[in-house]
Amino acid sequence: MSIQITTLSENTASDEGLIAEWGLSILVEADDHKILFDTGLSFSAAYNAPTLGVDLSQIDKIVFSHGHSDHTGGLLHILKMVKGDVEVIAHPDIWAAKYSRYPGEKEEYAGVPFPKEAAETSGALFNLTRKPVWISENIVTSGEIPMITEYEMIDPVLYVKEKGELKPDPLWDDQALFLKSEKGLIIFLGCAHRGVINTIRHAQKLTGLEPVYAVIGGAHLVSASPQRLDLTIAELLSLGIQRLGVSHCTGLPASAVLAQRFGEAFFFNNAGTRINL
Repeated sequence: MSIQITTLSENTASDEGLIAEWGLSILVEADDHKILFDTGLSFSAAYNAPTLGVDLSQIDKIVFSHGHSDHTGGLLHILKMVKGDVEVIAHPDIWAAKYSRYPGEKEEYAGVPFPKEAAETSGALFNLTRKPVWISENIVTSGEIPMITEYEMIDPVLYVKEKGELKPDPLWDDQALFLKSEKGLIIFLGCAHRGVINTIRHAQKLTGLEPVYAVIGGAHLVSASPQRLDLTIAELLSLGIQRLGVSHCTGLPASAVLAQRFGEAFFFNNAGTRINL
């Protein structure tokens, strides 16, 4: 099976001709499918695609990792480039009123920055489900991810607003994309709000495949305690991962530690990164 992975949007860029923007968007081409995993914050993915020589007109699936604006905000720009309607796979909670509130600061809206109707008018066919979706025999969305580790937890600054009141966001909409390859599982993370290790364990159980070849995307270790980071790294090392490409919300301090511990297996997965398997 031929697999092509192209990161279209990320906080940093590998080439001066590309736009870097807080957020993430990764194009996965495998099993005769072109799947866009997240769409970035605004127009960066749509701008970077033709700059990289990537044709988005034939995308047949878009998968949202969760309902934050830095992963969904580019959808309307992407839809202008897609030929015909396109299925958008996501959890129903992406449309929740999501906010962030840091200690001593005012709340800020962090959810999808456009109404559902605007996307539908532009050609989005939403498949909203809490369960995994098998796109092919080798590609599946995670659906809801159980939290089984004792040390991974939801960021306490993230909320949903219900009846005018902010409540902690359980982020049930946080999901990943799993690809079964001859080398082992390839796991694509949006932000891994419900935990990198929780996500990997869920992937192994869902697919029935134990070996993990690659983990790519946002690991949300930017605010992780030293203890959580150590436990996460120990678990990742025990899995024998051969390629670890971190992005976005992993954070530079955590990324530096990961780079030291994983050596040649580590890479920064920024805008412009291409992987061919």
